[in-house]
Amino acid sequence: MSRSSGEGFLRWERTEGRAAVEPIAALVAVLVVGTALGLYAVALDDAAPERERPTAEATLDRIEPAVTTGGVVKPERLRGVGEFRYAATVAIEADGETWTVQSGDEAPAAEIARNTDGIAVAERPVTVKIGPGRNVRGTLRAVVFR
Repeated sequence: MSRSSGEGFLRWERTEGRAAVEPIAALVAVLVVGTALGLYAVALDDAAPERERPTAEATLDRIEPAVTTGGVVKPERLRGVGEFRYAATVAIEADGETWTVQSGDEAPAAEIARNTDGIAVAERPVTVKIGPGRNVRGTLRAVVFR
């Protein structure tokens, strides 16, 4: 009799002291792990390199410093811009005049006003020198085939 009742008592002690977790603590642990995985997924997505095709904004970033002196765009400096990597057109519009430089015959027209699937368009307001001591507001526009 003592042997069987002693074994039952020892078994009860073992199961009670083993892997007992409060339900609230388990829920908090699951919530923390889920949040950590979610934050990791967001961070991983943000860290991935963008594989976008050439954009007009990048073209403007490269061209604007080349044609600007002292914060004023000089249209005659478009001639010295150099080569484009992609089929592109850069235009300066001011006071009813337009100055344009293209990468070649396959370059898109400067008059395209909005982005499409195959063409990226970007423009910035600039101050343009149109004569000695005569500066007016104008637009610097880049149109690039993607």
